[in-house]
Amino acid sequence: MGNPVGSFIWYELMTSDSDAAAAFYGSVVGWKIGANVMPQAGMDYRMIERVDGGGAGCGYTGGVFALDDEMIGQGAKPAWMGYVYVPDVDAKVAEIMAEGGSTHVPATTMEGVGRFALVADPQGAAFYVMTPEPPADDPDATSDVFSVDKPQTMRWNELVTPDDDAAVAFYTKHFGWTQQGAMPMGPLGDYRFIQLEGVQIGAIMKQADFMPVPGWTYYIGVDDIDRALAAVREGGGRPMGEPQQIPTGEYTLHAFDPQGAYFGLVGPRP
Repeated sequence: MGNPVGSFIWYELMTSDSDAAAAFYGSVVGWKIGANVMPQAGMDYRMIERVDGGGAGCGYTGGVFALDDEMIGQGAKPAWMGYVYVPDVDAKVAEIMAEGGSTHVPATTMEGVGRFALVADPQGAAFYVMTPEPPADDPDATSDVFSVDKPQTMRWNELVTPDDDAAVAFYTKHFGWTQQGAMPMGPLGDYRFIQLEGVQIGAIMKQADFMPVPGWTYYIGVDDIDRALAAVREGGGRPMGEPQQIPTGEYTLHAFDPQGAYFGLVGPRP
């Protein structure tokens, strides 16, 4: 694969209503979420297609996975999940478990997709590790679902954790990330930036008392933060406050979609 080990190579929305999610994110972000591509596997899985005039690389930002009644009955809830590229899923799962992490979905191989596992770090934040199966005619295929500046891609990966020192040590050890630079946040300590091969991919911060659980938040790039906020409201989502300006001059916003999945937005105010 053409991406560095430790890259976020896929993002997935788990939802209780794929049709509603397609309409909501289509309006907010501009994505096209099509029909089920895995009916033969007995599941509802749809691709998130960018329609912003891009399309270099895979031309997608991820997938939408429909939770069935059994999954919901067992406690599964709508959420965004990220996939991190590793060369050996089984070895990485064993390493994570040895350090006090946990496994929610054991290592699984899906033909034409690759091998993956859903794990949680020692502080309880869940994410996938994955060794993708590249196309036969393109063994060095590169995922472009993450970018630092393009709308309709994921642009930032933010971890909220009860122990930011332990989290920095864990992720830098296991995924080749670095931690350089920080922004003071008062009582919450530092907002600590993380990089992969010199590219700033996100940040790690300490969990505040009002934050219910540790976890990752993924920020979706939009072309206009105010337009996107209006679409969130009109589409039945629940924004958490107003857009906040960040040091780059752009704005961020947190929200819940109508099914309850939490996400971030980042973009300009033209």
